[in-house]
Amino acid sequence: MTQQITLALSKGRIFEETLPLLAAAGIEVLEDPEKSRKLILPTSRPEVRVVLVRATDVPTYVQYGGADLGVAGKDSLIEHGGQGLFRPLDLQIAKCRVSVAVRAGFDYRAAVTQGSRLKVATKYTSIARDFFSAKGVHVDMIKLYGSMELAPLTGLADAIVDLVSTGNTLKANNLVEVEQIMDISSHLVVNQAALKLKQAPLKRIIDAFASAVPQG
Repeated sequence: MTQQITLALSKGRIFEETLPLLAAAGIEVLEDPEKSRKLILPTSRPEVRVVLVRATDVPTYVQYGGADLGVAGKDSLIEHGGQGLFRPLDLQIAKCRVSVAVRAGFDYRAAVTQGSRLKVATKYTSIARDFFSAKGVHVDMIKLYGSMELAPLTGLADAIVDLVSTGNTLKANNLVEVEQIMDISSHLVVNQAALKLKQAPLKRIIDAFASAVPQG
C-alpha cells in the first residue's frame, strides 16, 4: 500500500521558491494557491499532497504529525523552538534577514547603552529578547502580528524587529534599518516519527531536494 506524504508550505515566496525543488523530486503542484480557495492541494503524484498553512505554523504542523515534512524559515523555527523536528537541509531559498529598525532621526545608539530600557514591537519575541539581552538592554516586548512599521510611527514602540528583504517598505515608512540580527533562509523540516515510518518515500524527496539546492 502506498504511503501518503503530506508537505506543509506557506503561500507566497516560500511556496514559489519550493516549486523547482519539488520538480526535481518529480512532483508538480496541480493548483495555484493564489487562485484556489483549497487548503489541501493535489500534486502530480497521487500519494503526495500539499497543505497550505501560515508560515509560523509550519513547524507545529510537522512536529505534531499534521504534515510529514515542511519548508519553514529559520525565523519561524527559532520562535517555535524546533522540538520534534529533523532538519536535514538548509534549502537556501526565501533569503532575507532579521533586523532592528527605528524611526528616522531616533538615536538608536544612545537608546541601547547598557542598562537602558527599550520598547520593541515584533512577532519574533525570542530572537529579539536574546539579541537585546546579550547587549544588556532591558526590553519591553510588544507582540504584534503585522504592520510592524506603524509601531515606531505611532509611538507604540521605540524599535521593531522584523524580516527585511529589500528594505523598501522601511524606507517608504520613514524607518531606518540600524542593526542586522541574523540572515534567514528556509529549511526542510521532517517529522521524526514519519522519518521512521515512511523512511523510503521521504528519503527520496529529501535526496531530490538536496541535489537541487543551489550550492554556495
